[in-house]
Amino acid sequence: MAFLFAVPSGLMAQDYNHLEFGGFADYLNLSRTTPHINFVGLGGRVAFNVHPHVQLEAEMAYDFKRDYTSTFSNGVTTQLVTSRLRPLTALVGPKFQSSGPVRFFVTTKVGFINFSDSDQNASSGFVGALGGVTAGDTKFAFYPGAGVEGFWGPIGLRLEAGDNMYFDGGARNNFRVTFGPQFRF
Repeated sequence: MAFLFAVPSGLMAQDYNHLEFGGFADYLNLSRTTPHINFVGLGGRVAFNVHPHVQLEAEMAYDFKRDYTSTFSNGVTTQLVTSRLRPLTALVGPKFQSSGPVRFFVTTKVGFINFSDSDQNASSGFVGALGGVTAGDTKFAFYPGAGVEGFWGPIGLRLEAGDNMYFDGGARNNFRVTFGPQFRF
């Protein structure tokens, strides 16, 4: 009988952490628009280990409205324009990582990107974007990325970059970078 309880506890004593969560600053270059709009926002992610070198993670990011300059055809006249567009991205997928206090990783995630249109403040716009996922302009998204994270005990920093592709009459490629703290247990 003691053997039955000893085997599971021996398996649980492996040398890797089981849960990570973190927040991040998000940069998204929406390349389909002319001119390209560089969005900045905030996001969060949670992950759990399925193997010492493989995590399954989910993340969500909300980008704030942006101002950009529109130049007219005469090349002299410009106008400052506020975009009401606010992307909301949700992705899930595996992360394949090295071991040690500094980890290099690659990831592939799928999910969606929702293009909400709002003139509300950031918190109301986020709630509206969540409510508009099923009724709004939501597109399937595919994200291949790579990065590095460093840990000092349970606290770390993570930098990741990739191509946040969505599909609307073909693949639309958009450069994305995230950076922020990670906590592991």
